[in-house]
Amino acid sequence: MSDAVTAFAPASIGNLAVGFDMLGLAIAGVGDRVSAKKTDSPGISLAEVCGLNGKPHPDLSTDPAHNTASIAARALWDEHGGDGGIELRIFKGIPLQSGMGGSAASAVAAAVAVNALLDSPLPVEKIIPYALEGEKYASGGLHSDNVAPSLMGGMILCPQVLAPEIIQLTAPDGVSAVVVHPELQVNSAQSRRGLAKNYSMEQWLSQQGYLAGFIAACASNDIALIGKTLRDVIIEPQRAAAVSCFDAVKSAAENGGALGVSLSGSGPTIFALCETDAAEKLAASMQQACRSEGIDCQSWISPMNAPGAYLEK
Repeated sequence: MSDAVTAFAPASIGNLAVGFDMLGLAIAGVGDRVSAKKTDSPGISLAEVCGLNGKPHPDLSTDPAHNTASIAARALWDEHGGDGGIELRIFKGIPLQSGMGGSAASAVAAAVAVNALLDSPLPVEKIIPYALEGEKYASGGLHSDNVAPSLMGGMILCPQVLAPEIIQLTAPDGVSAVVVHPELQVNSAQSRRGLAKNYSMEQWLSQQGYLAGFIAACASNDIALIGKTLRDVIIEPQRAAAVSCFDAVKSAAENGGALGVSLSGSGPTIFALCETDAAEKLAASMQQACRSEGIDCQSWISPMNAPGAYLEK
């Protein structure tokens, strides 16, 4: 058994428009990496946190008490580890405060790496509670809609009332996610605190109907029904104003044939679902709309069955 491993965990779309705090989707092509190695010294240490350029990340702490990766690693190691400790190195590939599940991905990658160093590694689904300890530090709540898809891949239903159980949903054929990240930041914890606490029965029933319809549409591969049900009538209206390019990008996506478009998590990242053949053209239209608002951006196209976290060779 190796004494050092590196794990990759993908970014994710939290909420997926219709399922606030209970529905998430893994995103292929972008994620965080965490390297872990056993040490003789007890506890969890954090040697470095680097950006994509390989240089120390200017905005993230190397204090193990204040990083989602080390918090998740400590939770797992304290309960299942042996003698000695773990040294971590984090390589961030997900933009900060992007609404793409960056804090969750770091926590997941750390938990997956540490799990691989245990004498008796846990089944993958048993890692979720430990990754959630890290995510809780960043977001202020125990919701799995970023952690679960980042760990397991694909589309996950994970309502808190069923925790720790999660449900892997059927991904429709021929549908992809287009993800556009404007060069903006939105603090997820602050955004959550700003949400209204009371909603009308009409809003509640509408959103329940969209969620149920969307899940049924994906399971039956009903593309038209996906287009009718990918709607957020409660959370998106409260958060959209914080993303200055949202209206322009959403309009471009809808005009370009998207099945639906909304914020990824709390934003500023914006996602659209579309038929796969239209994804590249739609991504270009959404990027153009974002840049027309004076905001640079980057984008990814991901299948709806993107893989979850894994150990790198």
